[in-house]
Amino acid sequence: MPIAENLARVQEQIVKAARRAERDPALIKLVAVSKTFPPADIVRAVEAGARNIGENRVEEAAAKIPQAASQLSNVSVRWHLIGHLQRRKAREAVALFDMIQSVDSVRLAETLNRYAAQQGKTLPVLLQVNIGQDPQKFGFLPDPRNALLQAVASIVALPNLRVEGLMTIGPLVPTPEQARPYFRDLRLLRDELARAFPGASWGELSMGMTDDFGVAIEEGATIVRIGRAIFGQRTEERSL
Repeated sequence: MPIAENLARVQEQIVKAARRAERDPALIKLVAVSKTFPPADIVRAVEAGARNIGENRVEEAAAKIPQAASQLSNVSVRWHLIGHLQRRKAREAVALFDMIQSVDSVRLAETLNRYAAQQGKTLPVLLQVNIGQDPQKFGFLPDPRNALLQAVASIVALPNLRVEGLMTIGPLVPTPEQARPYFRDLRLLRDELARAFPGASWGELSMGMTDDFGVAIEEGATIVRIGRAIFGQRTEERSL
């Protein structure tokens, strides 16, 4: 599988999208999403230049991260949890990941804060927003706004979490252009929260995947999460 070639192609597309939006491409992080792919593929991606790796499930990551890391001792890799996190797996997630992008409730945030304190770390997190208000997706709802603001106020006060921005999963739409309003709404919401809670860092917007990351970058994404375009078609039953 030509992972190195795929990664180079995606990086080139990121540069082009950033330049269309008159943004600095260096400010956009590429998270290579390795869900269902084996540690050997992660190693290939990192050797080709990937420095941020995303996983969806704690149990899968727990099996893969040590194997990949043992072959990458001379390379600094940041591991991101981008999938839904159950509270009962929070302790392990805090130990495994450098960033959790999918904080979707105050209770989860409080649990992560407790385990981060026990492990002596401050954990960077993103708040997941269900910007399209899709009942099949996780995340804070943007409205009613008062409820969202109360939730954010509780989370930014937690001493062992560092809120760095927002994440969303765009809706399934026929064309990338149809996702644009959702990405724009997330950026505007981020700007609103930054004004309301200036003590937190709101620099990150994680939005955009293989089919729509160009539009997401044009609308302000600082993190794009790319799996298929790098690793190939995903097979859920793939052997790890």
